Amino acid sequence: MSTSTSLPGAVQAGAPLLDPQGGIPNAPAGRPGRTPDGTGHALTRTTRYKLGNVLVTLILSLGAIVMLGPLIWTFSTSLKTHDAIFALPPQWIPDPVVWENYLRVWSAGPLLSGIRNSLIVAGTVTVIGSLTSSIAAFAFAKMRMPFKNAVFLMLLAGLMIPFPTIMIPQFMVFAEIGWVDTLLPLIVPGLFGNIIMIFFLKQYLENVPDSIIEAAKLDGASYLQIFSRLIFPAIRPAMAAQFILWFMAVWNDYLAPIIYLNTPEKQTLQLVIASFNAQYASQTDYPLIMAASFIALLPVLIVFIIFQRQIIESVALTGGKG
Repeated sequence: MSTSTSLPGAVQAGAPLLDPQGGIPNAPAGRPGRTPDGTGHALTRTTRYKLGNVLVTLILSLGAIVMLGPLIWTFSTSLKTHDAIFALPPQWIPDPVVWENYLRVWSAGPLLSGIRNSLIVAGTVTVIGSLTSSIAAFAFAKMRMPFKNAVFLMLLAGLMIPFPTIMIPQFMVFAEIGWVDTLLPLIVPGLFGNIIMIFFLKQYLENVPDSIIEAAKLDGASYLQIFSRLIFPAIRPAMAAQFILWFMAVWNDYLAPIIYLNTPEKQTLQLVIASFNAQYASQTDYPLIMAASFIALLPVLIVFIIFQRQIIESVALTGGKG
């Protein structure tokens, strides 16, 4: 009977031999799916990244076309004749181009006074209201006050109350003090700030370290100096974004002006356009209505172009925090 003993370190039958560096001979260089220089996976990732960018660009371009379509159609219709409006197929490029519609619109109604009144209301409310909202947000976020959280929750609870609920009591108050048929009911309430803007800026200020405020206080700075020199420059991009949203809301407001304003010369632009629609739609003078509507879009577009950089900074800073 023969016995076989295996010595320590002996090579088993069928086992691959190891080279001096500890590697396996004739083994494939690199992992499956990679080139010998290790760049195969990187090329695949780059290709996927480019395809993703192309896909996102196509989707955003399609969304831009859908959003710009009504604006382009409004401008195109404002340059058409009466017969071209009902032409089939529809004409995106007017032929002929009637620029006289933009001349007739100024004499067809109190459009100039409507623009002036809307600029007074929207400009005053948003400029002064944005300043008071930023000060209130700074107070709620960084100042030590008793019951400030309870007061802030009460302000947020006010958002749950719809405007039609307080519409009649508010009208009675303004009628008692003789503010009906004036711009004051549209201006004065907004001068004390906007709750949504206060909430947004307060959340934005939560990312500002308290140590900066404390250091400024140790240097002898007052709260007004801290706000003007430290806080306001930091929240300016966020304020620009909220400023545009608020300006658009006030500029396009129709319900409040129709409640308080009766005289045509004191009406805002939205009421003037509504009167255009009621007066000229029956005459199928849609080019005149579209010309007035396009003119009403220009101030909002100009404000957006002015604050476009601040809006992008606000989005970038908000996405990069945390």
